[in-house]
Amino acid sequence: MKNDLVSLMKPSVVAIKQQEIFKFNARAKSIPGAVNMTVGEPNFHTPEHIKQAAIKAIEDNKTHYTVPEGDHELLSAVANYLHDKYGLNYDPETEIVATTGVTEGVFSAFNAILQEGDEVLIPSPAFTIYGPDADFNGASPVYIDTSKTNFKVTPEVLAETIRTNPRIKIFLLNFPSNPTGVSYTKDELEALANVLKKTNIFVVSDEIYSELTYNFKHVSFGSILPEQTILLNGLSKSHAMTGWRFGVVCGPAAVISQINKIHELATTSITSITQYAALEAYQNGYDDPIAMKEQYQSRRDALHEGLKEMGFECPNPDGAFYLFAKIPDTYTQDDVKFANELLEEEHLAILPGSFFGIGGEGHLRFSYAASMESIAQCLAKLKKFLEDHKN
Repeated sequence: MKNDLVSLMKPSVVAIKQQEIFKFNARAKSIPGAVNMTVGEPNFHTPEHIKQAAIKAIEDNKTHYTVPEGDHELLSAVANYLHDKYGLNYDPETEIVATTGVTEGVFSAFNAILQEGDEVLIPSPAFTIYGPDADFNGASPVYIDTSKTNFKVTPEVLAETIRTNPRIKIFLLNFPSNPTGVSYTKDELEALANVLKKTNIFVVSDEIYSELTYNFKHVSFGSILPEQTILLNGLSKSHAMTGWRFGVVCGPAAVISQINKIHELATTSITSITQYAALEAYQNGYDDPIAMKEQYQSRRDALHEGLKEMGFECPNPDGAFYLFAKIPDTYTQDDVKFANELLEEEHLAILPGSFFGIGGEGHLRFSYAASMESIAQCLAKLKKFLEDHKN
């Protein structure tokens, strides 16, 4: 490139690497007939009543700018939904911003809060955007290895990590978790809150899988420590609306007004048609996730049982649609090598656990946002692979 223009660009951007999960998935898609268990993508379609609301909005020419934070009828519907589902009390006029998915919500929140030299505390294994978002802002991710504590942060470890890292500005909590599927009970969240309320640390709580909680009722961190919590949620997983790109950021008004400034610079506002679809989902789609959740539970149980029979160890997920499985000790613990050979030999795509950071080594992440047929094929292919690779 002329005069090496890349060297003139922002170093924190140049240093960001392409997401390994996207590269691996692209390889899987290039193999005809491959069974793909990598993608956090519901294999359900958006409910019909939501699609029809969007079509009507187009036909009615509701195709113009909205205010940056989102249409206020929509924000009122979001507030009502979050109140009815989780007992949250957000003022739709000042405490909610509609974003282009939770991904933009994380990006805008981090950009509004972080400065050079700050630290972001991230339980690991973790979804892969959080660390790079911290790096982008000149902050440093500090990872807590949760692999020895059932993939959960304990209050004792949280307190000690905060004590030894005084520059922590954000505690990023994602539950139910991608990639492990574990979640937290109310008592567990309150124990974490008792540590955090003694600090000035922001809690950025990514709860996009809240409606896909199986073993107990989801409790939002926003209901436990509202004065410090920035809640992220949306419709991608609960209503099979990944392509619509709808998320919300909720929190104290003074904080949300600052995050909205970044949101304005990034997007002006999200698409009007997505907002009308979201309005329908929040007003009339309260029960839409139920049937999907029931099927996810059946798939979880089938996959979990099949993996156990082959010697894999993994927590039975509390939510989301992922299983994070420990490779049996009698096989290579190099999860990247294992996954690559599995893809090459059996045309079965499963993500290496180490892609998700510290604590993920020697694990594989299975997505059961797939059909029962795909799960059956996955287990058959995996069984054959293990038989072919016996020591």
